[in-house]
Amino acid sequence: MRLTRGWSVFLVLAGLFNWAIWPRFAVAIWQDGRAWHGAVGGSAPTAFLWVHAVLIVSAVAIGTAVGALGVRGLLARDRTGAGVG
Repeated sequence: MRLTRGWSVFLVLAGLFNWAIWPRFAVAIWQDGRAWHGAVGGSAPTAFLWVHAVLIVSAVAIGTAVGALGVRGLLARDRTGAGVG
């Protein structure tokens, strides 16, 4: 498969976007009263927290994979002068 420079840059930016957005969202969920049965961070977590934790971890993992593919595409293009093969 061949990735153009444009698609490679797009994938890198998509990966960076995930790393910029989701950790901040994780902080907001952690501080949300719906995430805990009592005191925030000091009581049992609710399903709200667990569902969002799975969502956040998945999104960051996918963002990492997408960004890595973009970097790999850029490096292969620089090395060969063509797309990834």
